[in-house]
Amino acid sequence: MELLSRRYAMQLICVVGAIGPVRYNEIEDTFGDVSSSTLSSRLEELVEAGYLSREQYAEIPPRVEYELTETGEQLCHRLEPLLEWVEEHEEA
Repeated sequence: MELLSRRYAMQLICVVGAIGPVRYNEIEDTFGDVSSSTLSSRLEELVEAGYLSREQYAEIPPRVEYELTETGEQLCHRLEPLLEWVEEHEEA
């Protein structure tokens, strides 16, 4: 629970879930105001917690993709209504 309460953790779960296998730059573009160190830390924590998987390909330039695990998919389905509610009430 502590991890999910950290800044951008829930949004990252939903963004990766919405886009599918996604590269770091695509995630970074979605979160324009987030520092790269914060984003990298949060992604690493979510991978360690088992919500995301990280696949690194042996290519030049290097390519890394993030995808939801089964647990991450379950969490994403539960978080989406909550984040929609938050967005509705922030606008009001």
